[in-house]
Amino acid sequence: MTNAEELKSSGLKATLPRIKILDIFQRAQQRHMTAEDVFKILLGEGSDIGLATVYRVLMQFEQAGILSRNHFESGKSVFELNEGQHHDHLVCLDCGHVEEFFDPQIESRQRMVAQERGFTLQEHTLALYAHCTKDACPHRSIK
Repeated sequence: MTNAEELKSSGLKATLPRIKILDIFQRAQQRHMTAEDVFKILLGEGSDIGLATVYRVLMQFEQAGILSRNHFESGKSVFELNEGQHHDHLVCLDCGHVEEFFDPQIESRQRMVAQERGFTLQEHTLALYAHCTKDACPHRSIK
């Protein structure tokens, strides 16, 4: 499915800004991006799409289910492609790098905790904040 077809199937008109922003998420090595990250990539590609348009498109993509939004410790909204599979996040307090993970035991325990308290879990997000202990972390800034 092309980007234009994907947008149309989500109920959105295939405008140039939408196509370009969707393309950035599909080809980016960085999976979690802020509006500013997307804007910087667009600027680097010589695009004249403004930051306000980037914000508007990201909100439209979230409402259409194309992107998922998270709020990590930075306080900024971080977007990622919604691929339909649940996962949780591990966030580095040193550099902000985000790693995704899925642990069936954690998922099971969360459902049990909700059930024990009289709830049926519908959805949730889990973000663990930690300091990296990897000696050769590729995300650590060179100082």
